[in-house]
Amino acid sequence: MVGLRPLLWPGVAALIASPGLAVLALVALLDAAPPGETERLLDRYALHVLGFTVLQATLSTILSLVFAVPLARALARRPVFPGRGIVIRLFGIPLVLPAIVAVFGVVAVWGQNGAVNAALGKAGVAGLGPIYGLEGILIAHTFFNIPLAVRLLLPAWESIPGETWRLAAQLGMTSWPIFRLIEWPRLAEVLPGIAMLVFLLTFSSFTVVLALGGGPGAATLEVAIYQALRLDFDIVRAVFLALLQVVICATVAIVLFRFARFSWSEAGAGRITMRPDSLGRPGRIGDALVIAAGIFWVGAPLAGVALSGLNGPLAEVLARQDVWLAALRSVLVGLGAGVVAVMVGLLLGATSCDLAMRRHRRRLADVLEIAGSQTLIVSPVVLGAGLFVLLLGHVRVFDWALPLAALVNGLVSVPYVLRLVSPVLRRTAAHHDRLCASLGLAGIRRIVWLEGPLVLRPLATALALATALAAGDLTAIALFGTEREATLALLLYRALGSYRMDEAAVIALLLVVVCLAIFVAIEGLGRVVARA
Repeated sequence: MVGLRPLLWPGVAALIASPGLAVLALVALLDAAPPGETERLLDRYALHVLGFTVLQATLSTILSLVFAVPLARALARRPVFPGRGIVIRLFGIPLVLPAIVAVFGVVAVWGQNGAVNAALGKAGVAGLGPIYGLEGILIAHTFFNIPLAVRLLLPAWESIPGETWRLAAQLGMTSWPIFRLIEWPRLAEVLPGIAMLVFLLTFSSFTVVLALGGGPGAATLEVAIYQALRLDFDIVRAVFLALLQVVICATVAIVLFRFARFSWSEAGAGRITMRPDSLGRPGRIGDALVIAAGIFWVGAPLAGVALSGLNGPLAEVLARQDVWLAALRSVLVGLGAGVVAVMVGLLLGATSCDLAMRRHRRRLADVLEIAGSQTLIVSPVVLGAGLFVLLLGHVRVFDWALPLAALVNGLVSVPYVLRLVSPVLRRTAAHHDRLCASLGLAGIRRIVWLEGPLVLRPLATALALATALAAGDLTAIALFGTEREATLALLLYRALGSYRMDEAAVIALLLVVVCLAIFVAIEGLGRVVARA
């Protein structure tokens, strides 16, 4: 790690492995794009797909922020209430939940045979319409994005000094002036960045749109790329759509990195401040209703997955050999992706730490870490499409479905590793470099005695997170997988597509259990080893 000298080669190796591979995939796409084909390819279908992609991403972003701001404000106004910590943890579950499982949960609650329609039917009220299409996509996206936006918005309120609230109380300020004069300036700094991040995530959404789109009329660029490769085997169209998506995502990402500001500070975390607008009964009732609505929106699909799975044909599904083989493949893909993510993330983190802390090149170090997060621009489907085109004609691509799925998922998870490990490496260098130099502690001895124990726990968390996310991912395996190489996520998607909802319920529950068991086992093992 940072005890090795010189430390430029790890970053070079990581650049070759992560953004370098993405660039190679893009070069393969460019090479496969025939000249003079743009006019033919930019036809009515392509324009429709592009328009729908922008429409659903824009609506998802607007709806997510419209509901996330009052929810985050209600949580900020109520820093103490029974179960607040559980609510915050609940809002973290969608961030790591397999997307295909969340789709099943949304269908179980909001579908035509879901819990909401059943309750409306008992009340004698007309039920909701079909969930497949734009409506279902928006529901699923807001399920994911509202909790994400809330967790990104809360630090903006926590960063407001206590003196500001005392002054507001002395001036007798009410709720609206407080929001307009105190809270909104803070929100205005972070909202554009959060909006662009949510837009990017929904613009490149794949699993949600594939499962809930309901047909070609509700296809995004990601889904159209998949359909062009796997269903039509139209490589030219797939290349064109992939390049179109990269150009748009790169433009938005450049704006995001250049102008957006995020409030990641935890300076106010755990600090209890009394606001003058939090004492009245109307405010308490309003905040309670908003928080309850947020709990229902996130908790109902999770409860739907658990209840539907437990009430489904458990014994019948769990007795099938193909289900357990799919579970084994899911674990193997997850472990492979976790190893790739940790290796690349550690190499990038070590070099960025050396550049920032010892060579005083912080901007270059930050650029290096941003390069490791290229998946905001080159999505898993685009990366997979590039690898597909690159390898086609050289190897039997579908025979390498699991290793390719692990590779793609591993590169996608590198940003999580960087976020967890890089701050520890930089903090260790800042606090201990001089002491290590005076003691002559360097190289392998420094890694074993100093950095290893300090980085082990966050590294185990990063490995657990990357492994669990990859084990439940559908994107890469849908692109490369076959009937012989199906994972649990692919089995669940096929069950949903065939409307075998009872079978899908059990598979969804099993997938959640597998992902949770992977995360708990790896993180727990890391905690035990770190204490030893």
